[in-house]
Amino acid sequence: MSGIRTAGDLVLRMQLSHSMRINEAKQYVAEKLNVTPFELSDCYTMREIREDLNLGYPMPPDNAAKGMEAKIRIAKVLGIKINSVERFLLRSGLK
Repeated sequence: MSGIRTAGDLVLRMQLSHSMRINEAKQYVAEKLNVTPFELSDCYTMREIREDLNLGYPMPPDNAAKGMEAKIRIAKVLGIKINSVERFLLRSGLK
């Protein structure tokens, strides 16, 4: 599994933020995305999921989520706090 092409960035985020082991993190992300852990490493499946949830993906069109917008959506989907998202929302007056 690698970065944004599949679900590697989401799994790594769970490993780092909640001290999960890789299999536990994969299971958590899979449950949140309503897929099997095996599907997390499928580029085609994850592309569709990332497009549907607007979580960011390689070479997105102009109207797709990028940068902070994608991070905010990731935080909501996974139910976690991301420091840069929290800081952005606080400083922008959105929280």
